[in-house]
Amino acid sequence: MDTVQKHQLSNLDDHGEQEPREECGVFGVWAPGEEVAKLSYFGLFALQHRGQEAAGIAVGDDDRLVVFKDMGLVSQIFDESILDSLHGNVAVGHTRYSTAGGKEWSNVQPMFGTSPSGVDIALCHNGNLVNYLELRDEAMECGVISPAEPHVSDTMVMSTLLSDGVTDEVSVFDSALDLLPRIKGAFCLTFTDGHTLYAARDSHGVRPLVLGRLPQGWVVASETCALDIVGAYFVREVEPGELIAIDESGIRSARFAETTHHGCVFEYVYLARPDSDIRGRSVNATRVDIGRRLARHFPADGADLVIPVPESGNPAAVGYARESGITFAQGLVKNAYVGRTFIQPTQTLRQLGIRLKLNPLREVIAGKKLVVVDDSIVRGNTQRALIRMLREAGAAEVHVRIASPPVKWPCFYGIDFASPGELIANVNPSDDPDVVCETIREAIGADSLGFVSIEEMVAATEQPRAELCTACFDGHYPLGLPAGNPNAEAARKLLETQDKPLPNPA
Repeated sequence: MDTVQKHQLSNLDDHGEQEPREECGVFGVWAPGEEVAKLSYFGLFALQHRGQEAAGIAVGDDDRLVVFKDMGLVSQIFDESILDSLHGNVAVGHTRYSTAGGKEWSNVQPMFGTSPSGVDIALCHNGNLVNYLELRDEAMECGVISPAEPHVSDTMVMSTLLSDGVTDEVSVFDSALDLLPRIKGAFCLTFTDGHTLYAARDSHGVRPLVLGRLPQGWVVASETCALDIVGAYFVREVEPGELIAIDESGIRSARFAETTHHGCVFEYVYLARPDSDIRGRSVNATRVDIGRRLARHFPADGADLVIPVPESGNPAAVGYARESGITFAQGLVKNAYVGRTFIQPTQTLRQLGIRLKLNPLREVIAGKKLVVVDDSIVRGNTQRALIRMLREAGAAEVHVRIASPPVKWPCFYGIDFASPGELIANVNPSDDPDVVCETIREAIGADSLGFVSIEEMVAATEQPRAELCTACFDGHYPLGLPAGNPNAEAARKLLETQDKPLPNPA
């Protein structure tokens, strides 16, 4: 490895690991006579993995719309007395990780606004917009957002524009039909005026959004697992480019854009819960299949055990063990109270590193040749520390298998990755995947390393390649790049050096 690469890897060591972080989970329920606040609570609890910074619920009963939200986990924000005080027939809820806008309380969702005609609206959003600056400028020109406001999220911009469009002559539904075609990027929305439940999904269908049926109502949610937990049965996905409204008259649906599927492949790999289905394909089955494909293409002859990095590495490790015939074992214990969002230790505690989350079972791994299966590698710090920890616990060999290709590009559609220069897959600029893999293997200290290919990963989803977004792996951004974003500009320059087609900025 040359001096420049060694220096770059040294710089990576100076940062805490930044795992892929989802932006949000959304939920909505219309069910007169039911405890919609509690249904929303349990729905958000099922979606907690999609964001752990903040959560909120808005409940409406025709006469008024009440929003309760705060920073923290769903279980920390709501208790029995709070939920009992939220009465109504319709509710929307949100659990959040911030990517656009800051971590201030003002950006916690649902967003609340009042139209010029006095209609209250609460809105929840999952995704990221690529024409955020254009919409923000529009909102400022309309006078609904002050130019002096320092932290304005894309959700706040959408919420204010939606509310501002509602008048005595223009309904919430019609205001949404006017606004949604102008929104570019990835978005799944649930919103309510206290009487009707609305939901919408961007024309590319980047993030999942599903519709479910209750005995006395309807539910929309980011994932099917949330339908299961509230006792709703799956009806269908909200179609890309579709706006729906649900009230006592039933379901109304309108198209605001043509469907061009570009679902996020990383939902299958990491983001979604394994007990969810996306486009008719089980997330768990996809991950198990990826593990099988890894075993076929990257065998580990002579290995004693296959162990997952819990929890997201579990299904792929099961698939690897089944295909290879190597014994599956739980060699790492996860602290369930840390969660998927990494809590950065202070500098004094930095040496604890990954032990905040994982601890090896020495009696299981001592003296064994291990195949360690994980979902992805971003900066590499977690894997480097994990391998060191396993060797200290007595592992004879550590062979790493990754259930996704090398992450080389940032996501601008709702996942918070590191910048291009901080991704370990970019340390060696070679176009040869074997050279890149060997560079990463040496950096993390594994005895061998294998990544599933983009082709094998896509095949495991059982979706057409053309209908999936794989931008974080191959740099092809189907929705374009956002203007005014430093990471987007860095990605654009990198695309130029590699002679790849440049997406048009929004």
